[in-house]
Amino acid sequence: MRIFRTLSVAALLIASLTTAAFAATKSIKVATDATWPPMEMVDANKKIVGYDIDFLNAVAKEAGVAVEFKNTAWDGIFAGLDSGQYDAIISSVTITDERKAKYDFTDAYTSIGQILIVPKTDKTSKTIADLKGKKVGSQIGTTGTMEVKKVAGVESKTYDEVGLAFEDMASGRIDGVVCDEPVAAHFALQKKEYKDKFKIVGKAFTKEGYGIVVKKGNKELVNLLNKGIKAVKAKKIDTKIHTKWVK
Repeated sequence: MRIFRTLSVAALLIASLTTAAFAATKSIKVATDATWPPMEMVDANKKIVGYDIDFLNAVAKEAGVAVEFKNTAWDGIFAGLDSGQYDAIISSVTITDERKAKYDFTDAYTSIGQILIVPKTDKTSKTIADLKGKKVGSQIGTTGTMEVKKVAGVESKTYDEVGLAFEDMASGRIDGVVCDEPVAAHFALQKKEYKDKFKIVGKAFTKEGYGIVVKKGNKELVNLLNKGIKAVKAKKIDTKIHTKWVK
């Protein structure tokens, strides 16, 4: 027992020193698909901005690391992590059991749900099931697409960018869009060209947590980021970021 305790203390000391060394010298490259406002997007000055960007910058500051963001298309974002093009992903990634089997996640840093948006001319639809026989759009590879595909009789149409789904709905080519609540609010309630055309219906029908994704087994980086997340939440910095970006 004494030997085990001694080894455990030594292991903890080594892990602590390793993390400290990591924090002192490491700059991490992080991928984000900046087409998902207000969480991540490109502003008028071609700068990547949004909730996730501010949040990770705050986390990095608390953890003592520098961050470089890389705008990466969603359909290749996980492959890029696999091949080592970057160290982590922050891109409104829902923590799921399927994804956890392939990647490691930090603690959840915010919670959201999927919700349905339809044209204001639709006076009856409240759920995806109400759109049987019609087309519902979502971004490919997202939990929104997973939810649409669960409903028999609804045709799922997927897009590389969620904004394209809203463009198609504005043109009458699809009858609804499913996406995360903050994104729905941005497009349906705030975007000037859409706020008179679309409405959010019903309530969020999933409960999901976003996490930062790293390669499987990279506990050092996960622990470092979790340290930063805890500090950001303890200091209520996350509340200020939420107020800034999520209306």
